[in-house]
Formats: sequence, structure tokens, C-alpha cells
Amino acid sequence: MTTHRKAQARPAIQIRETDAERISNLAIEAEDRLPQVAELLLAEINRATIVEDSRLPQNVVALQSTVKFLDEASGIERTLQLVYPQHADIAAGRISILSLVGAGLLGLKPGQSISWPDRAGKQRALRIMEVNQR
Repeated sequence: MTTHRKAQARPAIQIRETDAERISNLAIEAEDRLPQVAELLLAEINRATIVEDSRLPQNVVALQSTVKFLDEASGIERTLQLVYPQHADIAAGRISILSLVGAGLLGLKPGQSISWPDRAGKQRALRIMEVNQR
């Protein structure tokens, strides 16, 4: 498993201009506490197509979106809202952008999947089923 191969497997993503700026700032602030998440988020923003807020398609995962996705390894479907860290509450279905799963979902749309590390360091395939923006 090389870094090059993993990068090739990642689908094209789009991120709203405002989200890209705010998430970059969050990631930079979190580098000491959450180095892996910060590095992954900054890499995703760097490879993303950044679009004007009003031009992001409604079916793309953005902050405040509710996303239904499938963990292909376990076969478990989950529906979560992607939120800022201070609003995260997994019991209420709200996942932080500064979590590994939250960072992996950003910018994807239905039908796309991404191979993404979990907390144990294993790669997991997450497939987007449905997205609802707020």
C-alpha cells in the first residue's frame, strides 16, 4: 500500500470556498492535538476543486450536510450530519469535521467511495449513498 496508490484511488471532490477556509483554519489549529486528521483534511482541501458557495451542487457533502453512507467493510449504513467540532454529538447523529470519518466524507457525492483510515489505522471504504444539504 503506497501513498501514491492511495492518492490515485481518491475521487474528485468539490468544497465550498467558505468551508475550505474555515476547515483549513480548524485543521491548522488542531495539528498538535490531531495530527493525522489535520494532515488528511489539509491534503483533501489542497486536491479539491474549490467552488463559490452558491455553486456547490446540492448533492455534495459540505459542512451541515446530512450524509447517508455505507462502510463497505462492515456493511453498516449510517446517516450523520457533518458539523463543526463544538456541535458534534455522535449520539445525536452529528459527526465532527475533525474526526477521521468526517474528514473523509467532505466533498463527496452519491456513488463515490473513498478508502480512508480509521482510528485503528486500517483503510476502510466509505461509499456515499445520499446527501442532503441544509
